[in-house]
Amino acid sequence: MTPQSDEDEVWRQIVASFNETAEDASAEQPWPDRENVTEETDAGDDAPAGGSSGGVALGDDALGDEVRDDDRTAEEQAPTSGDDDHYIPPPPPPLPHGDTLSRLSWLALFGGPAYLLLAALLQWPMDGWIVFAAVSAFIAGFVILVVRMGDGPPADSGWDDGAVI
Repeated sequence: MTPQSDEDEVWRQIVASFNETAEDASAEQPWPDRENVTEETDAGDDAPAGGSSGGVALGDDALGDEVRDDDRTAEEQAPTSGDDDHYIPPPPPPLPHGDTLSRLSWLALFGGPAYLLLAALLQWPMDGWIVFAAVSAFIAGFVILVVRMGDGPPADSGWDDGAVI
């Protein structure tokens, strides 16, 4: 047999067994029984988990194993509230204060077209020099930001051209 025919046979077996179910008994439950979650009721904090039976694990009903309160860890015994288990991210760092030229460039980049749009919507009379100034401000702001952007690697990046983290 050639290597290509072996590979074709393997693919045929994979395709043929695609819709078949696993014959393993653990296919229903891919985790160990000790990791089953106990049933919880909304009866209150003084009621044991799982109702009055002491907390039967979901998958252990046939075995009759009961979970006692002293068998649970401190985290399992602590009452849970809805808001305590959510992740609260730290506050974001403050925005950097750009230099005056950068701020003016951003203002010109957005201010020129914004003025033209506002003037057109409100039907303000626009002289030729106002339109020229707004378009020139947009172009100048764009050019200044692109020139100051810097396209080279940082000076402390080393000799290689690898990823900079």
